[in-house]
Amino acid sequence: MKTWFNKCMTVMLAILLLVPSLAPSVALADAVTGEVIVTLGQDLSQEQRQQILNEMGVDDTVEIIYVTNAEEHQYLGDYISASQIGTRALSSSKITLTEPGTGLHVESNNIDRIADTMYANALVTAGVEDADIYVTAPFPVSGTAALTGLLKAYEVAADVTIPEEQKQVANEEMVKTSELAERVGVEEATELMNRIKEEIAANPVETEDELRDLIRRLAEELGITLTDEELNGLVSLFMRMKDLNIDWNKVQDGIQHVRDNLDDFLNREETQSIIRRILDMISELIDALIGLFTSSE
Repeated sequence: MKTWFNKCMTVMLAILLLVPSLAPSVALADAVTGEVIVTLGQDLSQEQRQQILNEMGVDDTVEIIYVTNAEEHQYLGDYISASQIGTRALSSSKITLTEPGTGLHVESNNIDRIADTMYANALVTAGVEDADIYVTAPFPVSGTAALTGLLKAYEVAADVTIPEEQKQVANEEMVKTSELAERVGVEEATELMNRIKEEIAANPVETEDELRDLIRRLAEELGITLTDEELNGLVSLFMRMKDLNIDWNKVQDGIQHVRDNLDDFLNREETQSIIRRILDMISELIDALIGLFTSSE
């Protein structure tokens, strides 16, 4: 029976993954609430561009920024292989400025490696504060390159300049979180990154050894055993992050907004209705599987 239960749980997870992702949204400081900017991959065909604009619910009068493959390599080349980045810029995004204090809301489509919370947390590190964000592509892609476009869009929308080093760190954070998530799970990897940033905000560390001990302790508290390579990579990332001119109080607020927005989504009446329908489907499926198992004895 345990084998059948495990199979049923696998089916349940597969069904849950079919539910559209409706995660976090970002608000931009010193910007016009409601302003919309779209980024498109430079190498999209004309048909694909129109398809994406239709999907986003905008027309070609919206402000559009194009992202090149060279820019993708510029920001990701130090963290993932050139083959993973590829030779075409396809990932696209829409950013809508929201009221101050609303936090980041991220939704994605056709993104199969970077979770919505990973985008949100990397954007928080880069200094993005309040906005609704939508990331998409014409077909399934890793999504690693989308952050490049989002940061360009934010700079235009909020009329700010994000320091290059801060952009690099945000991209590195996104990549390292996704790599760790492949081994320990998205929720666990994301929570570890959040806990490290929160701890640095509350109790700044001075030395690399202190940071290493902090990361190791927080990982153990979350039940995560880091490899030496993973630990060294996180220490290197957060040492760079620590030395940047980052407002850690804002980072801490941004992390809380991401969590609050996710809780709000999970507690919505329509979300609960969807969950109930999924659970009913799963219950019927399990009953059918148990019946099949029993009749085969």
